[in-house]
Amino acid sequence: MTQRSRSVYLLDPRELRPEVIAVAFAKTSRSPQTFRAIAAELSDESSAQFHEKWVVGYGHSSVAEHAVLHLAIEDVSRLAIEAIQSSRLASFTEKSTRYQVLDCDSFYTPPEIAASKHAELYRQTCCLLFDAYHECAGPLQALILAQHPRRQDESQQAYDSRTRSKWMDHLRFLLPAATLANVGLTANARVLELMIKKMLSHPLPEVREIGAEIKRVAQAEAPTLVKYADPSLYLEQISKLRFKVTQAGPSASSTVLVDYDRAGEAKFVAACIYRWGACSFAKALEQAEQMSIGERVEVISRALDGRGPFDVPIRELEHVVMTFDCVMDQGAYYEVKRHRMMTQTPQCLTPDLGYAVPRPFAQAGLTDKFCAAVEAAGTAYHALEEDFPSQAAYVLTNAHNRRVLLTMNMREAFHFCRLRGAPGAHFSIRRVAGQILEHIQAIYPALAQFMQCQDYPPPAQIEREYFSRVS
Repeated sequence: MTQRSRSVYLLDPRELRPEVIAVAFAKTSRSPQTFRAIAAELSDESSAQFHEKWVVGYGHSSVAEHAVLHLAIEDVSRLAIEAIQSSRLASFTEKSTRYQVLDCDSFYTPPEIAASKHAELYRQTCCLLFDAYHECAGPLQALILAQHPRRQDESQQAYDSRTRSKWMDHLRFLLPAATLANVGLTANARVLELMIKKMLSHPLPEVREIGAEIKRVAQAEAPTLVKYADPSLYLEQISKLRFKVTQAGPSASSTVLVDYDRAGEAKFVAACIYRWGACSFAKALEQAEQMSIGERVEVISRALDGRGPFDVPIRELEHVVMTFDCVMDQGAYYEVKRHRMMTQTPQCLTPDLGYAVPRPFAQAGLTDKFCAAVEAAGTAYHALEEDFPSQAAYVLTNAHNRRVLLTMNMREAFHFCRLRGAPGAHFSIRRVAGQILEHIQAIYPALAQFMQCQDYPPPAQIEREYFSRVS
């Protein structure tokens, strides 16, 4: 018998359209031919017919996951990008406000507001914020350069790169949600169809327009797989839900642990016994619960110790779940929303929870200018809210606070706290990550010692160092 040779190769997207590649992969379940041979027999027309029959007609949607598209989306608001990036299974890369100074006209104006009595108020508010942004840039830069002098043998380019993010980290608190940005999107056709449906059902007209444009562009490459992405009456209905509450003020703490698995560490130990033992989970859990603290720590140590900086912790951590009610500034939320493996329930962005003030504005004598601009945005929000309840948030800033409910498993917590609590992360998100870490250290001390965050400063220290106020 002749040993068959292994083969690994690309189906070139420059030669084959995404729908053809998807069919080539789908047909392998019933064809003895190689992928290249299958693809050679396909045409755009036959691929479309296959998808109409199997994906659309019989619901074999997983086939559409092999058709991958890369879309460039430019000059859309950061408020709209929140909706675009809400898809859990797509990939995004966005224009950063940490490294680029934006022009004064870099904001989106909704046509419906431009045609209303609020047009001038909206324009003036956005211009006021961008004027303050540019007026504060020079003094903040000078302050940061004085606090962080150039190192010996450090090139000017390296010095500029090292210090730019520091002063811009503070400056970007003044940017409104209307700020324009670009975002690169990579998604398979199955995910993209759901994304388009959600966008076409969104309360913001801008998002609905973007959804229609994405559908049009995507149909050029995957005409069959996204053509049935239509608005959802259900999604439209739930977007309009509103509930009256008796108290909606800020919580006493920025991050509150509202629920967690009391047997979390025992469950992790049981999952490890289950994986590397030979018994039912019930038996493994019974054994874990009967262990002494020292015995559990020994199992946890053997499972988690020895990880390098780029080693992902084992999946058994996902059996341990926690929920946090967080109040954070909008800039921090913009970082949190990228962690789509956790379950996030954000409230609408409003000025009702106050706003954060970075300490360098006070050190540079800019507190009055900063607060005047941010409070003007809040005043404009309330003027817009009655006629434009969804669009009013465009004028609010990265400084305004927002409440978000986060449910995450322990594996995601390992990743989130280590990445977002690191010295190179933005100080707003470092504060949130530190607060979550402190809760985890209190409820799961044996697991927390392996999170690789031991040297991170506590959130109270970050607040003192970087903020004049946080609400």
